[in-house]
Amino acid sequence: MTLWMPLLAIVMAQTAPSAEAEALGVRLAQTGTLAALLPAILAKEREELAAEHPEWSDADKAALRATADEVGRAGIARITAAIGHQYARQLSIEDLRALVAFNEGPAAARWRAATPGAVMQAMASAGDLDFKGDTRKAYCARTGKGCPQ
Repeated sequence: MTLWMPLLAIVMAQTAPSAEAEALGVRLAQTGTLAALLPAILAKEREELAAEHPEWSDADKAALRATADEVGRAGIARITAAIGHQYARQLSIEDLRALVAFNEGPAAARWRAATPGAVMQAMASAGDLDFKGDTRKAYCARTGKGCPQ
């Protein structure tokens, strides 16, 4: 068993991202599309939670919103760290540096600012997306199989 330990250590060292890669991966995740969308999604859900309790006072709703914001920030930090780690594992240092440089530039900042509104407007105008249902209907129409009874 001790014969395998050095080999295992070498393999693990080769697959573990460097500290620089980890830091760049997190920066990339913090400036990515998901990071641009999550605050809007969480704000919508926060307001839905507050609307579930019309009987609560404004102070209670404000406390709920503050709690939701705190929970949301922690959740975003967790997912950002996890995505950043995966970027660090899957992308080269050179790619990470280039992507972070772009994402931290002014054009990417404007793109991130436009993303939530563009996505929400596109989803509203495109209608409901039901991949499985649409596939079933198309397959039924083409083959006569799998059609609703």
